[in-house]
Amino acid sequence: MAVKLDRLLPILDWRQRITPDNLRADLMASVTNAAVALPQGVAFAIIAGLPPEFGLYASMVTAFVAAFFGSSMVMISGPTTALSAILFALLHDMAPPGTAVYVEFALLVTLLVGVFQLAAGFARLGSLVAFVSHSVITGFTAAAALLIAVSQIGVALGLQLEGGGTVFERLWRVFGALDGIEPVAALISGTTLLLVAVLQTRFRKLPGFLIALVAGSLLGYALDAGGRGIELIGTLPAVFPQFHLPEVTAGDIRLLAPGAAAIALVGLLEAISIGRSFALRRGERFDANQEILGQGLSNLVGGFFQCYAGSGSFTKSGVNAEAGARTPLATMFSCVILALILLLVAPLVAWIPTPAIAGLILYVAWRLIDIAEFRRVFRTSPPETLILMLTLAAGLLVKLDFSIYVGVIASFAVFIYKSSRPLLRVTAPTTGRGERRRFRNAELHNLVECPQILVIRLDGPLFFGSVEYIEHQFRLLERERPGQKHILFYLKGIGRLDLSGADFLRHEIRAARARGGSFRIALAMPLLDQLRRYHVVEELGEGNVYISKAEALEDAIAELDFEICAGCTKRIWQECSRLPGAELIATDADTNAGDEENASDAAPR
Repeated sequence: MAVKLDRLLPILDWRQRITPDNLRADLMASVTNAAVALPQGVAFAIIAGLPPEFGLYASMVTAFVAAFFGSSMVMISGPTTALSAILFALLHDMAPPGTAVYVEFALLVTLLVGVFQLAAGFARLGSLVAFVSHSVITGFTAAAALLIAVSQIGVALGLQLEGGGTVFERLWRVFGALDGIEPVAALISGTTLLLVAVLQTRFRKLPGFLIALVAGSLLGYALDAGGRGIELIGTLPAVFPQFHLPEVTAGDIRLLAPGAAAIALVGLLEAISIGRSFALRRGERFDANQEILGQGLSNLVGGFFQCYAGSGSFTKSGVNAEAGARTPLATMFSCVILALILLLVAPLVAWIPTPAIAGLILYVAWRLIDIAEFRRVFRTSPPETLILMLTLAAGLLVKLDFSIYVGVIASFAVFIYKSSRPLLRVTAPTTGRGERRRFRNAELHNLVECPQILVIRLDGPLFFGSVEYIEHQFRLLERERPGQKHILFYLKGIGRLDLSGADFLRHEIRAARARGGSFRIALAMPLLDQLRRYHVVEELGEGNVYISKAEALEDAIAELDFEICAGCTKRIWQECSRLPGAELIATDADTNAGDEENASDAAPR
């Protein structure tokens, strides 16, 4: 019961961190967090196609619930660029952005996201989410950034453009309307963009987003942006969210569920990767399954209080950590402070020109494209490069939410491919007699092999997906080394074994004996029960299963063809000193040593 209560109330796990010093640090950090959350909440809501107040509501409700029920000490949840972009891509063809129907759909999606994430949390799928390659997020984020950028270029330039379509379709519309640029809108957006870029890169301790937004708003007021027909944010209908049950039908649920599943997955990937990253950096504990529950609850509760889907925010989490936050109380305090700020400045929000928001969004989009990560992936991993490019291409050419499915499928395909081709290598000892025997890759280290004994090590799973590849490698070794009829199969690096793997072992045992050789297995003790359950030990014989390679080799050497040993000069085993021909090798060595001494004596001085 204690474990279940800890999962329901994580504060029981970190309450000992609540000290006067930590409370002061959290309170100081919360002020900075609230200053960052206000402009980002407005900007992200506009990216999602929603009125700005929905981003502010999510910055309060979603962030508070996720902090209370999540696992991270410093991660701040709420509206994010990626989820905002997916939500917009999902809904903009179903209803005009900003309309009542669009808002109802967005709230329903948020509830579905919460349900899907809670189900994943109760099923403890935190480790499964980790199988999705990070390249999926990199490619998806880049596609989202480009979609966000081209969707805001028109707003930044004061153009009236048709919405919808892929990145290239939107960009084409922008080029076709460049003759209608509004100079004041371009000046406001350009000033905001330039200012936030300078502040975020050169003066990171300042609330760059807030300062840039205020500057853009003041410029718009000075140039009479509203009088020139430039759109303003407008009056917020309410400072605080209200309970609201979305007005939807069963058909709406069927229509929106696939997209909600994509948003749920992306949200979990974001939250888990951010939470784990900060936990490792700070030396703190992080429970992925607990975080999934926290994210699910935050979206489920938020969906009933006019919030749209949220997740962990790397920007706000980074600000929180740099500001000195110690516990989730920093996030909770910031939510309360944000509400107090809104009470004071809500009337001023109405005067913010949309080009100023567009300038902030363009900066966010630019920062989302991680060029350094692209280069690293391209240089180091062809499979990851394929995953990244497939995800990016699907996001640019098809739909943003579809790209997630493409990336996830590609990730699992690469994982399955790698699992089906485990590392199988021939090994040989690196030292001779009198020293501790160490086995290394014979080909890689150019080691001498025994003419009669073949030592093979498998690192990876021996299951239905890898049997065909391993069997093919065995046939290659059989053709290349026909004289090595005594096989020692080293399975201590094996991941798992199934019935197909057991059938393969039984087949190889019979094949080795049919060639006049033998088959032995060295393994870790836990694998022995599986070999017995699948009747491999019955086929092999109890005496041919070993925990130690040394014992296996000693028994294998006893079955060698000693006539071959008599003429062998390799003598790589310690036991070779007892085999026929060893005295001849020793005599030859002494003779060669004497010849070398005589040659040395005869050499001129």
